[in-house]
Amino acid sequence: MAEEIAISLRDLTKKYRLFSTPMERLKESLHPLRKRYHKEFWALKGISFDVKKGQVVGVLGRNGSGKSTLLQIIASVVQPTSGTVTVNGRVSALLELGAGFNPEFTGRQNVLLNGAIIGVPRDEMLKRMPSIVAFADVGEFFDQPMKIYSSGMFVRVAFAASIHLDPDILLVDEALAVGDAKFQYRCFQKLKEFQERGVTIVLVTHAPELVIRHCHRAILLNQGRLISDGAPEAVVRRYIDLLEERELLPPTHQSGVSSALGIDPTSVQPFLSADGVAEAVNAFLVDTPGADQCAKRASYNRGEHAQKDPRAQIVDYLVICGDSVDPAQITSGDEIDIYVKVHFRADIERPCFGIALNSNDGVQIYALNSAWTTSEPIPARAGDFRVVRFRLGLALNSGDAFLDVGVDELTYARHYTNICRRMGLIHLVVHCNKIFHGLADFRAIICEQSVGGRVGFPIHE
Repeated sequence: MAEEIAISLRDLTKKYRLFSTPMERLKESLHPLRKRYHKEFWALKGISFDVKKGQVVGVLGRNGSGKSTLLQIIASVVQPTSGTVTVNGRVSALLELGAGFNPEFTGRQNVLLNGAIIGVPRDEMLKRMPSIVAFADVGEFFDQPMKIYSSGMFVRVAFAASIHLDPDILLVDEALAVGDAKFQYRCFQKLKEFQERGVTIVLVTHAPELVIRHCHRAILLNQGRLISDGAPEAVVRRYIDLLEERELLPPTHQSGVSSALGIDPTSVQPFLSADGVAEAVNAFLVDTPGADQCAKRASYNRGEHAQKDPRAQIVDYLVICGDSVDPAQITSGDEIDIYVKVHFRADIERPCFGIALNSNDGVQIYALNSAWTTSEPIPARAGDFRVVRFRLGLALNSGDAFLDVGVDELTYARHYTNICRRMGLIHLVVHCNKIFHGLADFRAIICEQSVGGRVGFPIHE
């Protein structure tokens, strides 16, 4: 049984001494009669639980409940006042905006230092450096002192370093709340890979929906004590009950991510006439590119994850929304056409084309492929350029959505053989002017119904 446990905590406590001023700290240290000037603050009180290998555990709690202190103790950054901590495996931790990184060092130097701290040889870190640089995607700033980084850049480098250390245990403290939507999408895709590999993950967050979607188990802390441990849905309900000071009004529907990307939700998109749109579509249909053109599109996501095959390649796409070509933002409820161009380099008898829509934290909202909508696929021959159009009515809440596109070969037993898939290829920013919670708008109508069949005024429509 012991070999199945990744983290074991027994009667863990942590006490801090709080001083009103630095002078009081000095007075206490020098006072001949050991007079106390400090107040005791117990960040953790008698915490005991085990985390099995491969579990994803979400830690919830209000500010000051001890969440960050708990992760710091597990990571051996902070020593407990009493109790025992047993950790089985290599730990990689992303704590409080990259705690442990030296702001005077460059990103590259900090990555090497981080690897050395947990015992990864320098030569091995240098081999992994190109992947770390590509994932962080901070450009020339990677070789600049981190003290000039923005918070988002800081987390990019810290997270990239953490996930490329081949950890057995990954600790993440609120870091995924920083950064733009594309970076968050890459992070959640990486967390999914870790889950599939059996990495133990402990995630501290204030976002209950992340716990429900991604965690096997949840823990709730309040005033330093563990008050709930169990199924994510049940723990989240109790967490919400604790939030007595939560806002009662629904959140504004301005996309915070859109603002971070420099997109003004009220800005006017470059519209074309109907003839202009037709010209853009016709040009797309007749073009036979010799190389991949996707990166030239305004909605292209550089953080996409591509699975390619020499038999066929997705070489371009086009997004049409009303009179707008490849818009940076769409309005919820708009109908959009997505044209996907595939270059076949081998004969494929039964090609199948698919698309999937995902939220920025990796939740699949919708998926469809041509095998479900047509009776029999049309064979593709080597040298063919085929264009497939997907029409979607995006009745979504404000936020960021990522589209996967793919080409498979359909067997006669209705099985799929993957040929080319590009996950997160297209990034769409959705603006919604309605007030509701959740990912999608079901266009519900709420009316007051009185006794006797008299219908009152519509409450929501």
